Amino acid sequence: MSARGGKKKATKLSRSARAGVIFPVGRMMRYLRTGTHKYRIGMGAPVYMAAVIEYLAGNAARDNKKGRITPRHIKLAVANDEELNQLLRGVTISNGGVLPRIHPELLSKKRGSRVKGDSQSSIPEKQEEQSKKKPAKSFKKVKGKRGRKPKSIDSDKESVPNSTAEDGPGDGFTILSAKSLFLGQKLSLTESEISKFGTIKVEGIINPTNAEMDLKDGVGNALEKAGGREFLEGVKELRKAQGPLEVASVAVSQASGMAARFIIHCNIPQWGSEKCEDQLEKTVKNCLSAAEEKKLKSVAFPSLPAGRNGFPKQTAAQLILKAISNHFVSSTSSTLKNIYFVLFDSESIGIYLQEMAKLDPK
Repeated sequence: MSARGGKKKATKLSRSARAGVIFPVGRMMRYLRTGTHKYRIGMGAPVYMAAVIEYLAGNAARDNKKGRITPRHIKLAVANDEELNQLLRGVTISNGGVLPRIHPELLSKKRGSRVKGDSQSSIPEKQEEQSKKKPAKSFKKVKGKRGRKPKSIDSDKESVPNSTAEDGPGDGFTILSAKSLFLGQKLSLTESEISKFGTIKVEGIINPTNAEMDLKDGVGNALEKAGGREFLEGVKELRKAQGPLEVASVAVSQASGMAARFIIHCNIPQWGSEKCEDQLEKTVKNCLSAAEEKKLKSVAFPSLPAGRNGFPKQTAAQLILKAISNHFVSSTSSTLKNIYFVLFDSESIGIYLQEMAKLDPK
């Protein structure tokens, strides 16, 4: 007999199709089993992981104004998520490219502050040279244009105050991105080495510390190296006078031996403690208020909950930028004009670039 009219073979659906995601669930399961030998992997774990990566990669594609997710977007999504980056550190994403890690010396000179300093020193020399070059001839050219003033002299006069208005953070600090806040403050994302943090040219430097205000971490070591013995003695005296520093509170000491005027020490909350996210936002606002009390015009933040505090970098960046934006929205006036975020690793830079792009100053 013919087999016509018999039952049709049912098409086998993949695990991705059954879960309603595009990314391969079965391959995620193999990666999880390979990377975690000690633990039992639940059936829903690869589904959840595929959905999360698909969501993050979609955000990365949207930030790059692309309508299609590529391996490059998956690479960026994994790199910007601390847990995924730790889990998939041994996985090679085909055609994902590499994450940029550009040394400041290789970037365009227009971004550095050295060019500004050179332009400032060359302005008076240009004015002297132009004043010596045949003033009568230039006057005849301008005279025929309805009495306009010489363009070169006006442009030089206007460029002097503009070039001296912002000196920048100094040599060794590269500004990667900048954004204006609600009251006109300029928020700049800056890259540098942690050893140079104490040499930054600002009026106030934020030092994330603990209750004892020790200088044992990377930022504290950089400040101690730049300030020397005099700065260390000032911190010890502040410690005796202030006592243990409470969580989210700040204490201010002189920035002896540095280009800055004051160091603002703040006790960062520990990740996982009660209301740690609210306390981190409060810490940032207290730092800004302390800078305004001293009538400072510029401050420099490192990555606050770094190292021993255990905050996820993405969460910390969102909370810190939100606290800064809300502080200036709720304030009627402020002495602060420039706020610098000084970051030392490519992962933090990528996260802050992404979060600053989402920041709405209004």
